[in-house]
Amino acid sequence: MHTSGRSADQHGNLGFTLIELLVTVTLLAILMMLAAPSMMEWVRNSKVRAVGEALQNGLREAQSESLRRSRQVVFALTDSKSTSASPAFTAKADGNHWTVRALPSIAGESSAFVSSGVLTDVGAGVTITGPAAVCFNSVGRMVANASTALTTLTGGESCSVDIATPPAYDIALEGADRPLRVLVTLGGQVRMCDPKKTMSDANPDGCPA
Repeated sequence: MHTSGRSADQHGNLGFTLIELLVTVTLLAILMMLAAPSMMEWVRNSKVRAVGEALQNGLREAQSESLRRSRQVVFALTDSKSTSASPAFTAKADGNHWTVRALPSIAGESSAFVSSGVLTDVGAGVTITGPAAVCFNSVGRMVANASTALTTLTGGESCSVDIATPPAYDIALEGADRPLRVLVTLGGQVRMCDPKKTMSDANPDGCPA
């Protein structure tokens, strides 16, 4: 009987007491409260990056399509979803959709739908500051275009080229601490960078000064 009592005591000592359980739950709650701000910041930064990557991919697709088709292609932001069935759209600098279209190369030819996407699907609340439209010529370089064929398609927006200041899309979200920028060079290269850093050997992900 004495041995059985000792065995019961040993089994009882293996479990948690109510006080130990309450202490554990309290500590877990405190740790979660401490981690919550960092987690929310990570979520916001992830949204900014997702939109930046979507813009970067859309611009790269436009540039590669201009080479593949050997014709001028426009990348544009818009507030309406563009499809092959609805060729016209209104380009807008802070639009939450993007579209890529091949422009007519000869009179009487129609534009060709390439692709489109929705930025709010990957980053709700993210703001974009940049040009409404960017055009690439048949060799993949940026080109200015104010033709009727383009402005009729985009609702009045044209493509411009500033040698001193190539186009850039700044992407930000309130509460995020890592804004991003998507740059397009005159040669057609597309690159995403961190505007809080200056590009150097130590900061290859930074933006040019």
